[in-house]
Amino acid sequence: MTEPDAESNTAVTYRDAGVDIDAGNRLVAAIKPLAKATRRPGADADLGGFGALFDLKRAGFRDPVLVSATDGVGTKLKIAIDTGMHTTIGIDLVAMCVNDLVVQGAEPLFFLDYFACGKLDVATAESVIAGIAEGCRQAGCALIGGETAEMPGMYAAKDYDLAGFAVGAVERGDLLPRADIAVGDVLIGLPSSGVHSNGYSLVRRLTEQQRLGWDAPAPFDAKRTLAEALLAPTRIYVNPLLAAIKATGGARGAIKALAHITGGGLSENVPRVLPDHVAAIVDLGAFTAPPVFGWLARVGRLSDAEMLKTFNCGIGMVVVAAKAQADSVVAALRAADEAPLIVGEITAAGGARSDAKGKGEAWAVAYAGSLQHAG
Repeated sequence: MTEPDAESNTAVTYRDAGVDIDAGNRLVAAIKPLAKATRRPGADADLGGFGALFDLKRAGFRDPVLVSATDGVGTKLKIAIDTGMHTTIGIDLVAMCVNDLVVQGAEPLFFLDYFACGKLDVATAESVIAGIAEGCRQAGCALIGGETAEMPGMYAAKDYDLAGFAVGAVERGDLLPRADIAVGDVLIGLPSSGVHSNGYSLVRRLTEQQRLGWDAPAPFDAKRTLAEALLAPTRIYVNPLLAAIKATGGARGAIKALAHITGGGLSENVPRVLPDHVAAIVDLGAFTAPPVFGWLARVGRLSDAEMLKTFNCGIGMVVVAAKAQADSVVAALRAADEAPLIVGEITAAGGARSDAKGKGEAWAVAYAGSLQHAG
């Protein structure tokens, strides 16, 4: 093996080492208009500085508490990479962060992204970040900065990874969940668009076991390819929820808590917002699970409990509302273009902190069976 010549007069540049600063500059220029389109009161600076500023006073807050969240997209990202379908994965990234902010009662203010890759492909990165900008637009928050890291040797040729960071604010007295959640309060579910962004390591494994290509018709949706169906972006619930909170008396009114149904599913996420003296009962007959969940349950031979703790099973957000005002919450959510469903109630704690019951016919259609008492 020939050793490198330590005395060679040939210069070795950063580009020779695999990092193209010029490509990074082209990306920044390409995404500036995308970020500019997400501006909102309090966020007026352009991309390109060393840090980003946000003016809480200009955003209209008097005594705010800041709420922060960070998340990724999980291995759903691998489907986007393998198929070259990058346009919506950025929406997922924003959704996973801002939906976690709004459950505290917080309005998302600004978002930063981290895009890491082995070799920067400007077109791919621009497509991903365009999705991030669209997610920010849907959530009403500003894309005020981020980081693009080109790291040869860390990632395979076309691989990339994403992380998102969001900050929101809520007036000090309006934080959720409230402490007065009580027996008899109502659980209102908001439908998901499908699997959202959790459980994809299992989804990908089952797809491989079924020997399905991403371009094959989805077994549960013949109008779309499997990739198109599984890449349906996570729903962003921010605007409907903030509107419903405002319309029903603010955070001291009808809405007492919100739960974002992510990893852990209904079984583990609803109890996270409950005080110790109560539990949640979810009626599985009250809503219809999208067909993708029936397919996953069938091909994976997954138990009821496994489904409920791995996937959202058709409900992406749960609202805990005072019983006497539940109708007004449902009406406010409908006015905000949501499709709310009464899916359960709060009961006295009796061991398990959550439970599911019912043999709902609609649920049976999705699962070719029924779910009962999944804890």
